[in-house]
Amino acid sequence: MGQFAEQVYTRQEDIARIEASATQLHDEAWVALTLEDGGTVEGVVAVRPVVQTFRDPQGREGINAVVRIDDAGDQAVAHYIWLDRIREIRHLGSS
Repeated sequence: MGQFAEQVYTRQEDIARIEASATQLHDEAWVALTLEDGGTVEGVVAVRPVVQTFRDPQGREGINAVVRIDDAGDQAVAHYIWLDRIREIRHLGSS
């Protein structure tokens, strides 16, 4: 992931939304995520995401976070998802 993100946020309400998503994604939680583009990902949270400072392609500094989800159908497949792309988090249990 490095220090760059496609999108970064500086407005407090955007940062609060990203932080709220991070607090819902516990280590080893089994979740179904609905993404902004309508796609879905189901699997296990590898590690709780940490909200961090990144730079966007224009060099602006702001906040975002990424979560690794190990795919429910194939644990060898990992999805790396930016928290700002998540529309809904549904908890399905623990792994």
